[in-house]
Amino acid sequence: MELVKQKEKEFHNKAFREEIRKNLDKYYQTTGSSRAFYQKFLLANSKNKNVLEYGCGPGSQAFLLARQATRVTGIDISEVAIVQATQQAKEERLKNAAFLVMDAENLNFANDTFDIICGSAILHHLNVDRAYAEIARTLKPDGVAVFWEGLGHNPLINLYRKLTPRLRTEDEHPLLMADLNKARSFFGKVETHFFHLFSLAAIPLHRFAVAGRMLNFGDGLDRLLFKYLPFTKKYAWITVMVLSQPKE
Repeated sequence: MELVKQKEKEFHNKAFREEIRKNLDKYYQTTGSSRAFYQKFLLANSKNKNVLEYGCGPGSQAFLLARQATRVTGIDISEVAIVQATQQAKEERLKNAAFLVMDAENLNFANDTFDIICGSAILHHLNVDRAYAEIARTLKPDGVAVFWEGLGHNPLINLYRKLTPRLRTEDEHPLLMADLNKARSFFGKVETHFFHLFSLAAIPLHRFAVAGRMLNFGDGLDRLLFKYLPFTKKYAWITVMVLSQPKE
């Protein structure tokens, strides 16, 4: 196994055992609008479909999607994540969900297998060219892939990342606009949606009642900003990518 992947495996095995990222909850509370967009898209497109989720564990979308999809397969490089996800599926009596330890850059699936491929905060751990190639190969011609990912252009967010190295692997790389554009080499249609710039101001207020109103106000400002000043999109925290028309 490549050294980078071995380090990723070890980090995430520890993370799932110790739940070391739980102290990030106060930050991810501000991502409600992007999470809702991502989940709504999946629910609208996964009924009676064959779904693959990149990066899975307790609390992933697989458990929700399994209630309406024909079949859901979750993959992760972490054995601990797979054990925990399998146990959760058993407890929820989901017989159409399976979880496998697998390298996301080298999938053990045939061409044109999945109607839907999805993932949350996973592509930035991968070589995006290899990942895009495998997603395009295993996605059906009329299928769609959707990914919720962090961006790497905002200097304040990057400063926080630099000050909290133990919360992430040294090789992960929040996506840049160049990484988003690379997707066009593998898919005929690439849609990108951007979230969370002004809404980040709600983070320090997460313990106060005013946080919800501040967050809604910030989300509204973000929509206006990204619409009328599109050059600011790169400074958003989150993008949701929708990929379709996979190329040969």
